[in-house]
Amino acid sequence: MPFTFTPLDVPGIVLVEARQFGDNRGVFFESFKASEFVAAGLPGGFVQDNQSRSIPGVLRGVHFQREPHAQGKLVSAVEGAVWDVGVDLRVGSRFFGKWAAAELRAGDGRSLWIPPGFGHGFFVLGSEDAVLSYKCTAEYSGPHDGGVRYDDPTLAIAWPLHGEPVLSDKDCGLPLLADCNHGFVFRE
Repeated sequence: MPFTFTPLDVPGIVLVEARQFGDNRGVFFESFKASEFVAAGLPGGFVQDNQSRSIPGVLRGVHFQREPHAQGKLVSAVEGAVWDVGVDLRVGSRFFGKWAAAELRAGDGRSLWIPPGFGHGFFVLGSEDAVLSYKCTAEYSGPHDGGVRYDDPTLAIAWPLHGEPVLSDKDCGLPLLADCNHGFVFRE
């Protein structure tokens, strides 16, 4: 099996680690294989791939898309390193407002699965740009786009910040969780 699937502290968020094969030329690994993901209970079908490049100190998020366009995301670092976070936003879930995180570094073979109904954010670590690749289960829909403030005290995300992060105007204006219309309902 080329992957290890490790559930994190918030059910639904899974750290995926690919088995790497190295020799004197470098390293090879499969970053996604539908049959392995489906066998592990994760989606095998993705409909959109995205990439973002962010400078050191950037914090993006916490973003999500509302139903019926809620996105699950498989996130990997292609360059640099990030601290990647998923937040349960499903009303009625006993983990509502809880988060889990993992460090993702280019070439480490690690990805983070963040299911639909969860918010996503990340912080760029180190002194180089970070490029993230996202495999998404739903296409982007602007009218269904939403977010929650990264520094919401209710979420209490322990971002590894050293000073103020670099934020977009959009992220500066996001609401607190208590004021957010996320629209997710927990379903077992």
